Amino acid sequence: MSVLDQIDRYRQRARIVRAGRRLRGRTPEPPPAPFVCGVTRSGTTLLRLMLDSHPELAIPGETHWVPKLIKAFERSPQSAEDAANLAIDHKRWGDFHLDAAELRTRIAALDPLTAADAIRAFYMLYIEREGKRRYGDKTPGYVKEMRRIQRVLPEARFVHIIRDGRDVSLSHLRMNWGPETYAESARLWRNRIRKARKMAPSVEHYSEVRFEELVGDSEGVLRRVCEFIELDFDPVMLDYHERASERLAEKARELPRKNRPPQPAAARLDSHRLANEPPRPDRVEMWRERMTAEEVAEYEAVAGDMLVELGYELASEEGERRAREKSAVAPA
Repeated sequence: MSVLDQIDRYRQRARIVRAGRRLRGRTPEPPPAPFVCGVTRSGTTLLRLMLDSHPELAIPGETHWVPKLIKAFERSPQSAEDAANLAIDHKRWGDFHLDAAELRTRIAALDPLTAADAIRAFYMLYIEREGKRRYGDKTPGYVKEMRRIQRVLPEARFVHIIRDGRDVSLSHLRMNWGPETYAESARLWRNRIRKARKMAPSVEHYSEVRFEELVGDSEGVLRRVCEFIELDFDPVMLDYHERASERLAEKARELPRKNRPPQPAAARLDSHRLANEPPRPDRVEMWRERMTAEEVAEYEAVAGDMLVELGYELASEEGERRAREKSAVAPA
């Protein structure tokens, strides 16, 4: 190795060390924090409300900005103002109903300023308002960012909730955003779960929960999740629906959207109206009644192999044929 190569390698290592110092916090590591994630419309809100009902745990609505803040610190040092603005300027900030000036003050007081402690400052402000001592997060898309978040927040425990994709598609297609066909929904569902499961072995704390089990045996599933996040089970979590409307009222505001009209407050609340009721086992396998044979075949032709991998039964010959073909060409 030449002297120039040695110098270049040294500089590269130095950059990595400096980036690490910008990312990792200096404050004591908080208790395990559940990060509920998965394909949208898979039951992430239901699980969030159940966990949030625990006397010790508060989980805000979807944050979305956490990976962006981490990436900013990976690139270069950030000022306290820049770090705070990544949260405060995000379109979801209004959902949290927090004092922006207070968050700025807390982040400005961090010395040294790291990504981990800036993120924790937000969560701590939120749980203090709720009178709780532990935080969590519920942002479905973080299922794609588990490794990045884990590097910065080692307390993160990723709870990936999975639901039969055909039921997910029924929900997707009635929303005013997202996939517009069963094939598009199937592709999103399959690819996101595939990516998460491929990433899982490199994530220190990763667990999967099935929506079907959560609504059929809520206590049993919640006890397992509580063990995973080192939290004592509390039966009050089973009564989550009694506080659901109060907790979801945080979202009663118009949400700006890029290149599209804002999402009305009423539409945002309506998308979670079933959360105000106890678990509904009749929400399982709705696709059998609501999808035509042609629609099932369209969906299974794209995602049949993932349905089989997860143990769901196929209902179309086309789905079974495509699943066999994909299984035959899959790497050993």
